[in-house]
Amino acid sequence: MENIQAKGFDRPLRFSNRDIARLLIPLVIEQLLLVLVGMADTVMVSTVGEAAVSGISLVDQISVLLIQVFSALATGGAVVVSQYIGRSDRQNASRAAKQLLWLAMLLAFLVMMFVLAFNLQMLRFIFGSVENDVMQSAQTYFWITAISYPFLGLYNGGAAVFRAMNNSRISLFVSLLMNIINIGGNAILIYVFNIGVAGAAISTLCARAAAGVIMVVMLLNKNNTVFLTKLHKPQFSKKMLGSILSVAVPTGLEGGMFQVGKLLTGRLVASFGTMSIAANAICGNIASFSNVPGAAIGLSMVTVIGQCIGAKDYKQAQYYTRKLMTIAYVGMGALNAVLLFTSPTLIAFFHVSTETAALCETIMIYSCICTAIAWVPSFVLPNMLRATGDAKYTMGVSMASMWLCRVVLAYVLGQYMNMGLLGVWVAMTLDWVFRDIFFIIRYFSGKWKNARVI
Repeated sequence: MENIQAKGFDRPLRFSNRDIARLLIPLVIEQLLLVLVGMADTVMVSTVGEAAVSGISLVDQISVLLIQVFSALATGGAVVVSQYIGRSDRQNASRAAKQLLWLAMLLAFLVMMFVLAFNLQMLRFIFGSVENDVMQSAQTYFWITAISYPFLGLYNGGAAVFRAMNNSRISLFVSLLMNIINIGGNAILIYVFNIGVAGAAISTLCARAAAGVIMVVMLLNKNNTVFLTKLHKPQFSKKMLGSILSVAVPTGLEGGMFQVGKLLTGRLVASFGTMSIAANAICGNIASFSNVPGAAIGLSMVTVIGQCIGAKDYKQAQYYTRKLMTIAYVGMGALNAVLLFTSPTLIAFFHVSTETAALCETIMIYSCICTAIAWVPSFVLPNMLRATGDAKYTMGVSMASMWLCRVVLAYVLGQYMNMGLLGVWVAMTLDWVFRDIFFIIRYFSGKWKNARVI
């Protein structure tokens, strides 16, 4: 435990440095594994051809939009569970966890049925007339991976509950297993059986199915602070669902609109040709590495700040916000400095043409510099606000920023000013700056202290 008198706190700090390390280190490793498996998919499929890489990248843009719904629910549930834990209310924390998993599974099932019925129409509506081989690869990958959505909903919900308990080691373990299944399946189905895009999709399906089932089984353990009982009976509570949805709905709308903006810019990128699609996919994969520390700390914000708010300790909430933001800046700065010099080597793994590789290198230089400077307040700080229940504000800022900067400026810079793919990435970073300004103002205003969830 830290020296609380020296820091001027009225009660013991809820999280020691060791507690934060135990929460953060597994989250960083887990986020790194998620990025690695995404890159492994792309690298393995790249041996089939650029059309396959492009097809999967198009589907991933839509899938992220759909998966954002599950992540929003997980965030809403994690905030509620964390705040109940902060109040030492184990019974309601467990009830909230069960309702979160039921809600995530039902919603994911509905999304799966819609995608299975209308996947081709969705691809054509969003991306228009892309090349036939790209569209064929995209349709195959989309249809198969859609079957995994209910399992992914369970995994996201379960992982959020364990993180709320300050136990990120469980989600790391399940994520590691999921990645082993995914990469191993890719190796067998792509290289041995030559199934190509379908092989990558089947591996993803099997990995997510295993992860979802294991996560639910582990939550049945009554030794957990929060655990599931009578899982066959949902026992929905209108008040508790309202608490979860009060965070989940604004977060989902925010994330959904954010992904809609990415889809619109993705449609623009698709109009630049297969080289730009492939370069955008490769840079997105590599740039994901640069976000790993920030993404992990953003997840930890929900747990740490949520418990502080549940205990109505706003002073500690501010203390941990500053502490976690500092850690995020140091981690992001160091990692982006490394990527700045190693990105040419990483790009070479994707087996693309010289022209595509050159475009990737230009994008990565710009991205690494901007990410180190502007990413943290844009994506880590809003998780602090959501953990307090101030999700409507983050939604409003993010949606305005997305339309004004990410979408409009992408078309202005990329298409009308002929900057191409680089123009799209410049618009994206200006979106970050817009968010930075308004989230920082909100934090220092202290208005988040008036938000209520439970």
